[in-house]
Amino acid sequence: MKVSVIKDILSANDEIALQNRQLLDKHGICVMNVMASPGGGKTSLILRTIDALRDRVRIAVVEGDIASTVDADRVAKKSVPVVQINTGGQCHLDAPMLRLALAKLPLADLDLVMIENVGNLICPVDFKLGENLNVMIASAPEGDDKPYKYPGIFIAVDAVVINKIDLLPYLRFDMPAFRKLILGMNPDVHIFEVSCETGQGTEDWAEWVAQQIQTKLK
Repeated sequence: MKVSVIKDILSANDEIALQNRQLLDKHGICVMNVMASPGGGKTSLILRTIDALRDRVRIAVVEGDIASTVDADRVAKKSVPVVQINTGGQCHLDAPMLRLALAKLPLADLDLVMIENVGNLICPVDFKLGENLNVMIASAPEGDDKPYKYPGIFIAVDAVVINKIDLLPYLRFDMPAFRKLILGMNPDVHIFEVSCETGQGTEDWAEWVAQQIQTKLK
């Protein structure tokens, strides 16, 4: 009986996610679901992406947090549309939450919506939102063992962004082994090594995002 209830919850969520996707397709909008542990650099990567693409791509952001508007306030300073979702304790965003957020965005004037999911490497990947792309950030200080501990998210994403590479000289992080492990789990994944602090690698990341908008929607 318990399994049946879980299936019903996910099925209802997936149905609304499909409706979200249909709405976004109607407006020609690409949606990226950005996931990471707390402190991995989700907001920082979004801000770097806005800076790199704002002259070519019309961007909006949906910020997901358990509480506060701290990250949304940072994004708002970039003068892009932003909607805050506070889950009140829920460890992930879901499709109904995104549907409410989309109603507050100027969809006719957008090319890309970047969703910052709640900081978590387990729950967010199980709940579809209506996204085109799933991206996870794995920051170097977290260690190179994360694919062993959280394989589901590494298997499910389209891209892995390895953030905070400016700290690699001070860490025990085996980058070649990390990349090999990820590609062994997900051969089609795109891997980017970046530092949102210094900007290293963020231009290559932003160019990939721009290409994905064209590929997914044109």
